[in-house]
Amino acid sequence: MTETVIVSIRPFLAVGISLLAAFLIMLSDKANPNVREAWTLLAAFGKFAIIASMMPFVWQGGVYEYTLFNIVEGIGFTLRTDACGMLFAGLSSFLWILTSFYSIGYMRGHHEKNQTGYFAAFAVCMSAAMGIAMAGNLVTLFIFFEILTVATYPLVAHKRNEEATFSGRKYLIYTLTSGQLFLAGIVFIYLFTGTTEFNAGGIAGLGEAAPVWVLQIMFFMLCLGGMIKAGMMPFHGWLVSAMVAPTPVSALLHAVAVVKAGAFVVLRIVGYVYGPQLLLEIHAADWLAYLAAFTIVTSSLIAMKQDNLKRRLAFSTVGQLSYVVLGTCILAPYSLVGAMFHIVAHAVMKITLFFCAGAIYVTTHKENISDMKGIGKQMPFTMTAFTIASLGIAGMPFIVGLISKFHIAAGALQMDEPIYVVVLIISALLSLSYLMPVSFNAFFKENEKGDFQKYGEARKDMLIPLCTTAVLAIILGIAPNFGLNLFDLAKTAAESITQGMIGGGW
Repeated sequence: MTETVIVSIRPFLAVGISLLAAFLIMLSDKANPNVREAWTLLAAFGKFAIIASMMPFVWQGGVYEYTLFNIVEGIGFTLRTDACGMLFAGLSSFLWILTSFYSIGYMRGHHEKNQTGYFAAFAVCMSAAMGIAMAGNLVTLFIFFEILTVATYPLVAHKRNEEATFSGRKYLIYTLTSGQLFLAGIVFIYLFTGTTEFNAGGIAGLGEAAPVWVLQIMFFMLCLGGMIKAGMMPFHGWLVSAMVAPTPVSALLHAVAVVKAGAFVVLRIVGYVYGPQLLLEIHAADWLAYLAAFTIVTSSLIAMKQDNLKRRLAFSTVGQLSYVVLGTCILAPYSLVGAMFHIVAHAVMKITLFFCAGAIYVTTHKENISDMKGIGKQMPFTMTAFTIASLGIAGMPFIVGLISKFHIAAGALQMDEPIYVVVLIISALLSLSYLMPVSFNAFFKENEKGDFQKYGEARKDMLIPLCTTAVLAIILGIAPNFGLNLFDLAKTAAESITQGMIGGGW
């Protein structure tokens, strides 16, 4: 199917609106906090409105594209709205609205310092996420990828104590180092092919441009940046350390932008730079699929041993994001659909879990699971939302996680790789083992100290967002195209990537 391309600046407006908000937020530092938060909410709603306005044309197979200027000869600073990118953009822009309301409740309820810098950095991160989603080539993607890295640092180091500063520096060491290898890989791609433009199914002629061993090394260099941001083992250390940040930052890291951006980069490289057919020929994706499977199981085993709730959720993310990488590297049409839709599914479920963890902390100042016995009786809505998301992570029916995991499993069978189905089953059982005890403790165990009786439910500006995402997890589990037709976008993108691929029929 031939794409219809419209030259429009709207993709850059979607990126720029939160950059403008960041500037206005900083100017509002000495003003009433309501002014600063108003800029945040206006930008969040504005960004989503711009993204939503482009969706109908994208659903029909069209593309909005705009080149702001040429970075170097033949490489433009270009944004375009293909189906794959708009899935990520639509998801992130919507969740930013909920995260903005939640952030206001959290930052006020916990009396956090440095709130102006927090909201400004958050806005810049969302601009970077939009740029990554809609980048038209590898160089544009790299620019926004590095902006996201730098903008996330003040959020990780938000508390500005020794632990937070150390965690922030650790994050930069991991991500900036891998970013330079990513850039080197981009340079090699340009030298060998003369282009960095994304093309569904892979850049034409790449397979003949270099020896197999060179193509394999370039693939590793390109994917490493995404792997580290996605927190894949053995590069997950920064992600766990980053849990020192406020809970809304954890939600940003795990559900909205940062680790999702890492998984999305791997998806772009596999589907739009190398292509499944070339990767099958040179066997470059096999090692990444094996590493993803190892990460899924190992991180789940480690999660079971964590008493701190945010650390348990962090290790859960390490494993769950590897589902995206695994589904991508299986290279089957169904697994690609599952990988893309798992970006949506995991985001909705994991943001609910972190919202719940933050609501518990702000309300009761409890961080450890062993201290949360009986909390469900005082915070029933919060813990019900937590239970729904936990069941979804494990792949229970009628919750969104089942849809993405089913398609990844179907893709594994499509490619005669039943071992990955076994990995998914083991992961589901382990997910139940480390998440459901939290709910069991909350609802069915008594608190000997009785110290939850003085607490009620979370603040409404925190409770409403977490209940909304929990309900959304159920709605998308029953009607995956609800709202922005994200499942159809995943299917459209997968079809374009695998068109003409041997054994790529549906």
